[in-house]
Amino acid sequence: MNHQKNNFFDSKATAQIEKGNPNELSFHELGLDAPILKILDQLHFHTPTPIQAQAIPDALNGEDIIGVAQTGTGKTLAFGLPIIQRLIRHGGKGLILLPTRELALQVEEMLQKIARSFGLRTVTIIGGAPMHHQIKDLRRNPHVIIGTPGRLIDHMERRTIPLQDVSILVLDEADRMLDMGFAPQIKKLLQVVPKDRQTMLFSATMPNDIVKIATQHMKRPTHVEVARQGSPATLVHQEIYIVAQNQKRNLLSVLLRQYQGTVLVFSRTKHGAKKICRDVNQMDYRAAEIHSNLSLAQRRKSLEGFKKGVYRVLVATDIAARGIDVNDIALVINYDVPEYAEDYVHRIGRTGRAGKKGRAITFIMPSQSDKLRKIERLIEAKIPIINLPKGLPEPEQEAPKVHRMRSGTRTSYRSHR
Repeated sequence: MNHQKNNFFDSKATAQIEKGNPNELSFHELGLDAPILKILDQLHFHTPTPIQAQAIPDALNGEDIIGVAQTGTGKTLAFGLPIIQRLIRHGGKGLILLPTRELALQVEEMLQKIARSFGLRTVTIIGGAPMHHQIKDLRRNPHVIIGTPGRLIDHMERRTIPLQDVSILVLDEADRMLDMGFAPQIKKLLQVVPKDRQTMLFSATMPNDIVKIATQHMKRPTHVEVARQGSPATLVHQEIYIVAQNQKRNLLSVLLRQYQGTVLVFSRTKHGAKKICRDVNQMDYRAAEIHSNLSLAQRRKSLEGFKKGVYRVLVATDIAARGIDVNDIALVINYDVPEYAEDYVHRIGRTGRAGKKGRAITFIMPSQSDKLRKIERLIEAKIPIINLPKGLPEPEQEAPKVHRMRSGTRTSYRSHR
């Protein structure tokens, strides 16, 4: 981030990682209360991730936080632990906004591992779940409300959600919420929650719209950035195949035979995800799909089956790019190149998590060279292009060449024949 342009940030935070190596710390050195530390020890959470080590001490002091970190870096505990400690000490209510149902459910699952020991009640307010059940849960006056913007606004309009005593507000995956068109809902919520509150905003990228929210709705936020904006997960090996549309299915089959372990396949469309899932099942691999055409129950069944190994392959649209919290995904395949370069970072961040190595393979058609250039500009690296395996169908005749600029010279990558 350009700190000169965004001088509203607390200057002490611009040091970022300069406080020392966060991996040398333990949770016991961050200012957390002894009962919370006892539970963390029981859960075998001993060493904080960099974003946790940087954000938790300032958050415990009540400071507003802007956290920039790539996906899969432990942001849930970075804001969850300060919320729990503040509510235990001072009461009030926590409100956490997230872009997708899956992510909301996973955040609640993580918080409950710690919060339930202190009698703190959580509720998840998301679309696709029965409204009357949520109203019943809200009447019990939960300590932490976790939800997606659209359904939270529905409850606001019905006057069924108490927000007057919100003391901590968290916007998680804020850039994704804006990409999904939730800016009007977020603005409404920010106007309703008390102004005298602590606000924490977490995001993998920091577009201008996020900076605008910070300047208008946060009090000199402390800026914590543990990875360059747009940087991919460091343990992910990335590869590109230049491939025609009619070659993708066969290439996918080759890769599923070549690599072991669980595989997450990304499709651009819901229709495409359904077709890919059907194709994979016909290859005699167990596969499930997850996209917005499925009910919440169906999506949860697919995700849980993938986590438990019932399905080797999960085929997803970008709704799952930041909503899948599975640490053992061996391979991510971008069957369709993402529409936005930022989504590439979030997709491949589903592998190479929790200190394990991962692999990400992207299929790019010859006509999509512009998307490849945008991805490489964002991650500031060239992704190796791998020769197609033998035996694939001949590429479609009308496919044009793909060009890529390298060090001031033009290198042409032709469709493989």
